[in-house]
Amino acid sequence: MCNLTLACHPCNEKKGTQDIHDFLKGQPDLLQKLLAQTRVPLKDAAAVNVTRWALYRRLQALGLPVEGGSGGLTKYNRTVRGLPKAHWIDAACVGQSTPLVLTTATITPLLITAHGHGSRQVTNVDRYGFPKGKPKQGGRVKGFRTGDTVKAIIPTGARAGTYTGRVLVRSRGSFDIVTKTTRVTDISYKYCRVVQRSEGYRYALGTPMPLTS
Repeated sequence: MCNLTLACHPCNEKKGTQDIHDFLKGQPDLLQKLLAQTRVPLKDAAAVNVTRWALYRRLQALGLPVEGGSGGLTKYNRTVRGLPKAHWIDAACVGQSTPLVLTTATITPLLITAHGHGSRQVTNVDRYGFPKGKPKQGGRVKGFRTGDTVKAIIPTGARAGTYTGRVLVRSRGSFDIVTKTTRVTDISYKYCRVVQRSEGYRYALGTPMPLTS
């Protein structure tokens, strides 16, 4: 397991089954770097694996219905059932307990993405990396916080319309709203209503699975 290394898709395909010495014979410096790396034990991976099995045994001791799985078994379950590759489908195909018939037609997955609670960067910077503007304000402004999902209904003016998306608050009370397609600037807090408070995750509906013929 100590000969593993990260590789982009084009390089991985280009190397194929070639020996590393043949593949990098024109790049001796890179070859030596990779060969040195292969002698370094994967202690981090080992630690994760030990933790995994310790957690597994603890959950078993609690009497919970726990089972182990692998990437190979997940792929086998998905392939046998004729299902397409998707993260949420893989999650339903983990382990021996996967039903023989897994109905996915017309199901719309809920996609959850972790995006954190903003940036630790104190101020915005220009393209050269120099600070610009005033330091960012923390906390809430007029009851809103950056990252909250809001709905703004603006009755008149150049920005008249309804906008739903993540809000970027400013101390002056005029916010930006990032929707799925655009970014609307300088929207007064008076037009905004909270749809969901920021909790470090973004939620969206995926593409519904079509009916199979």
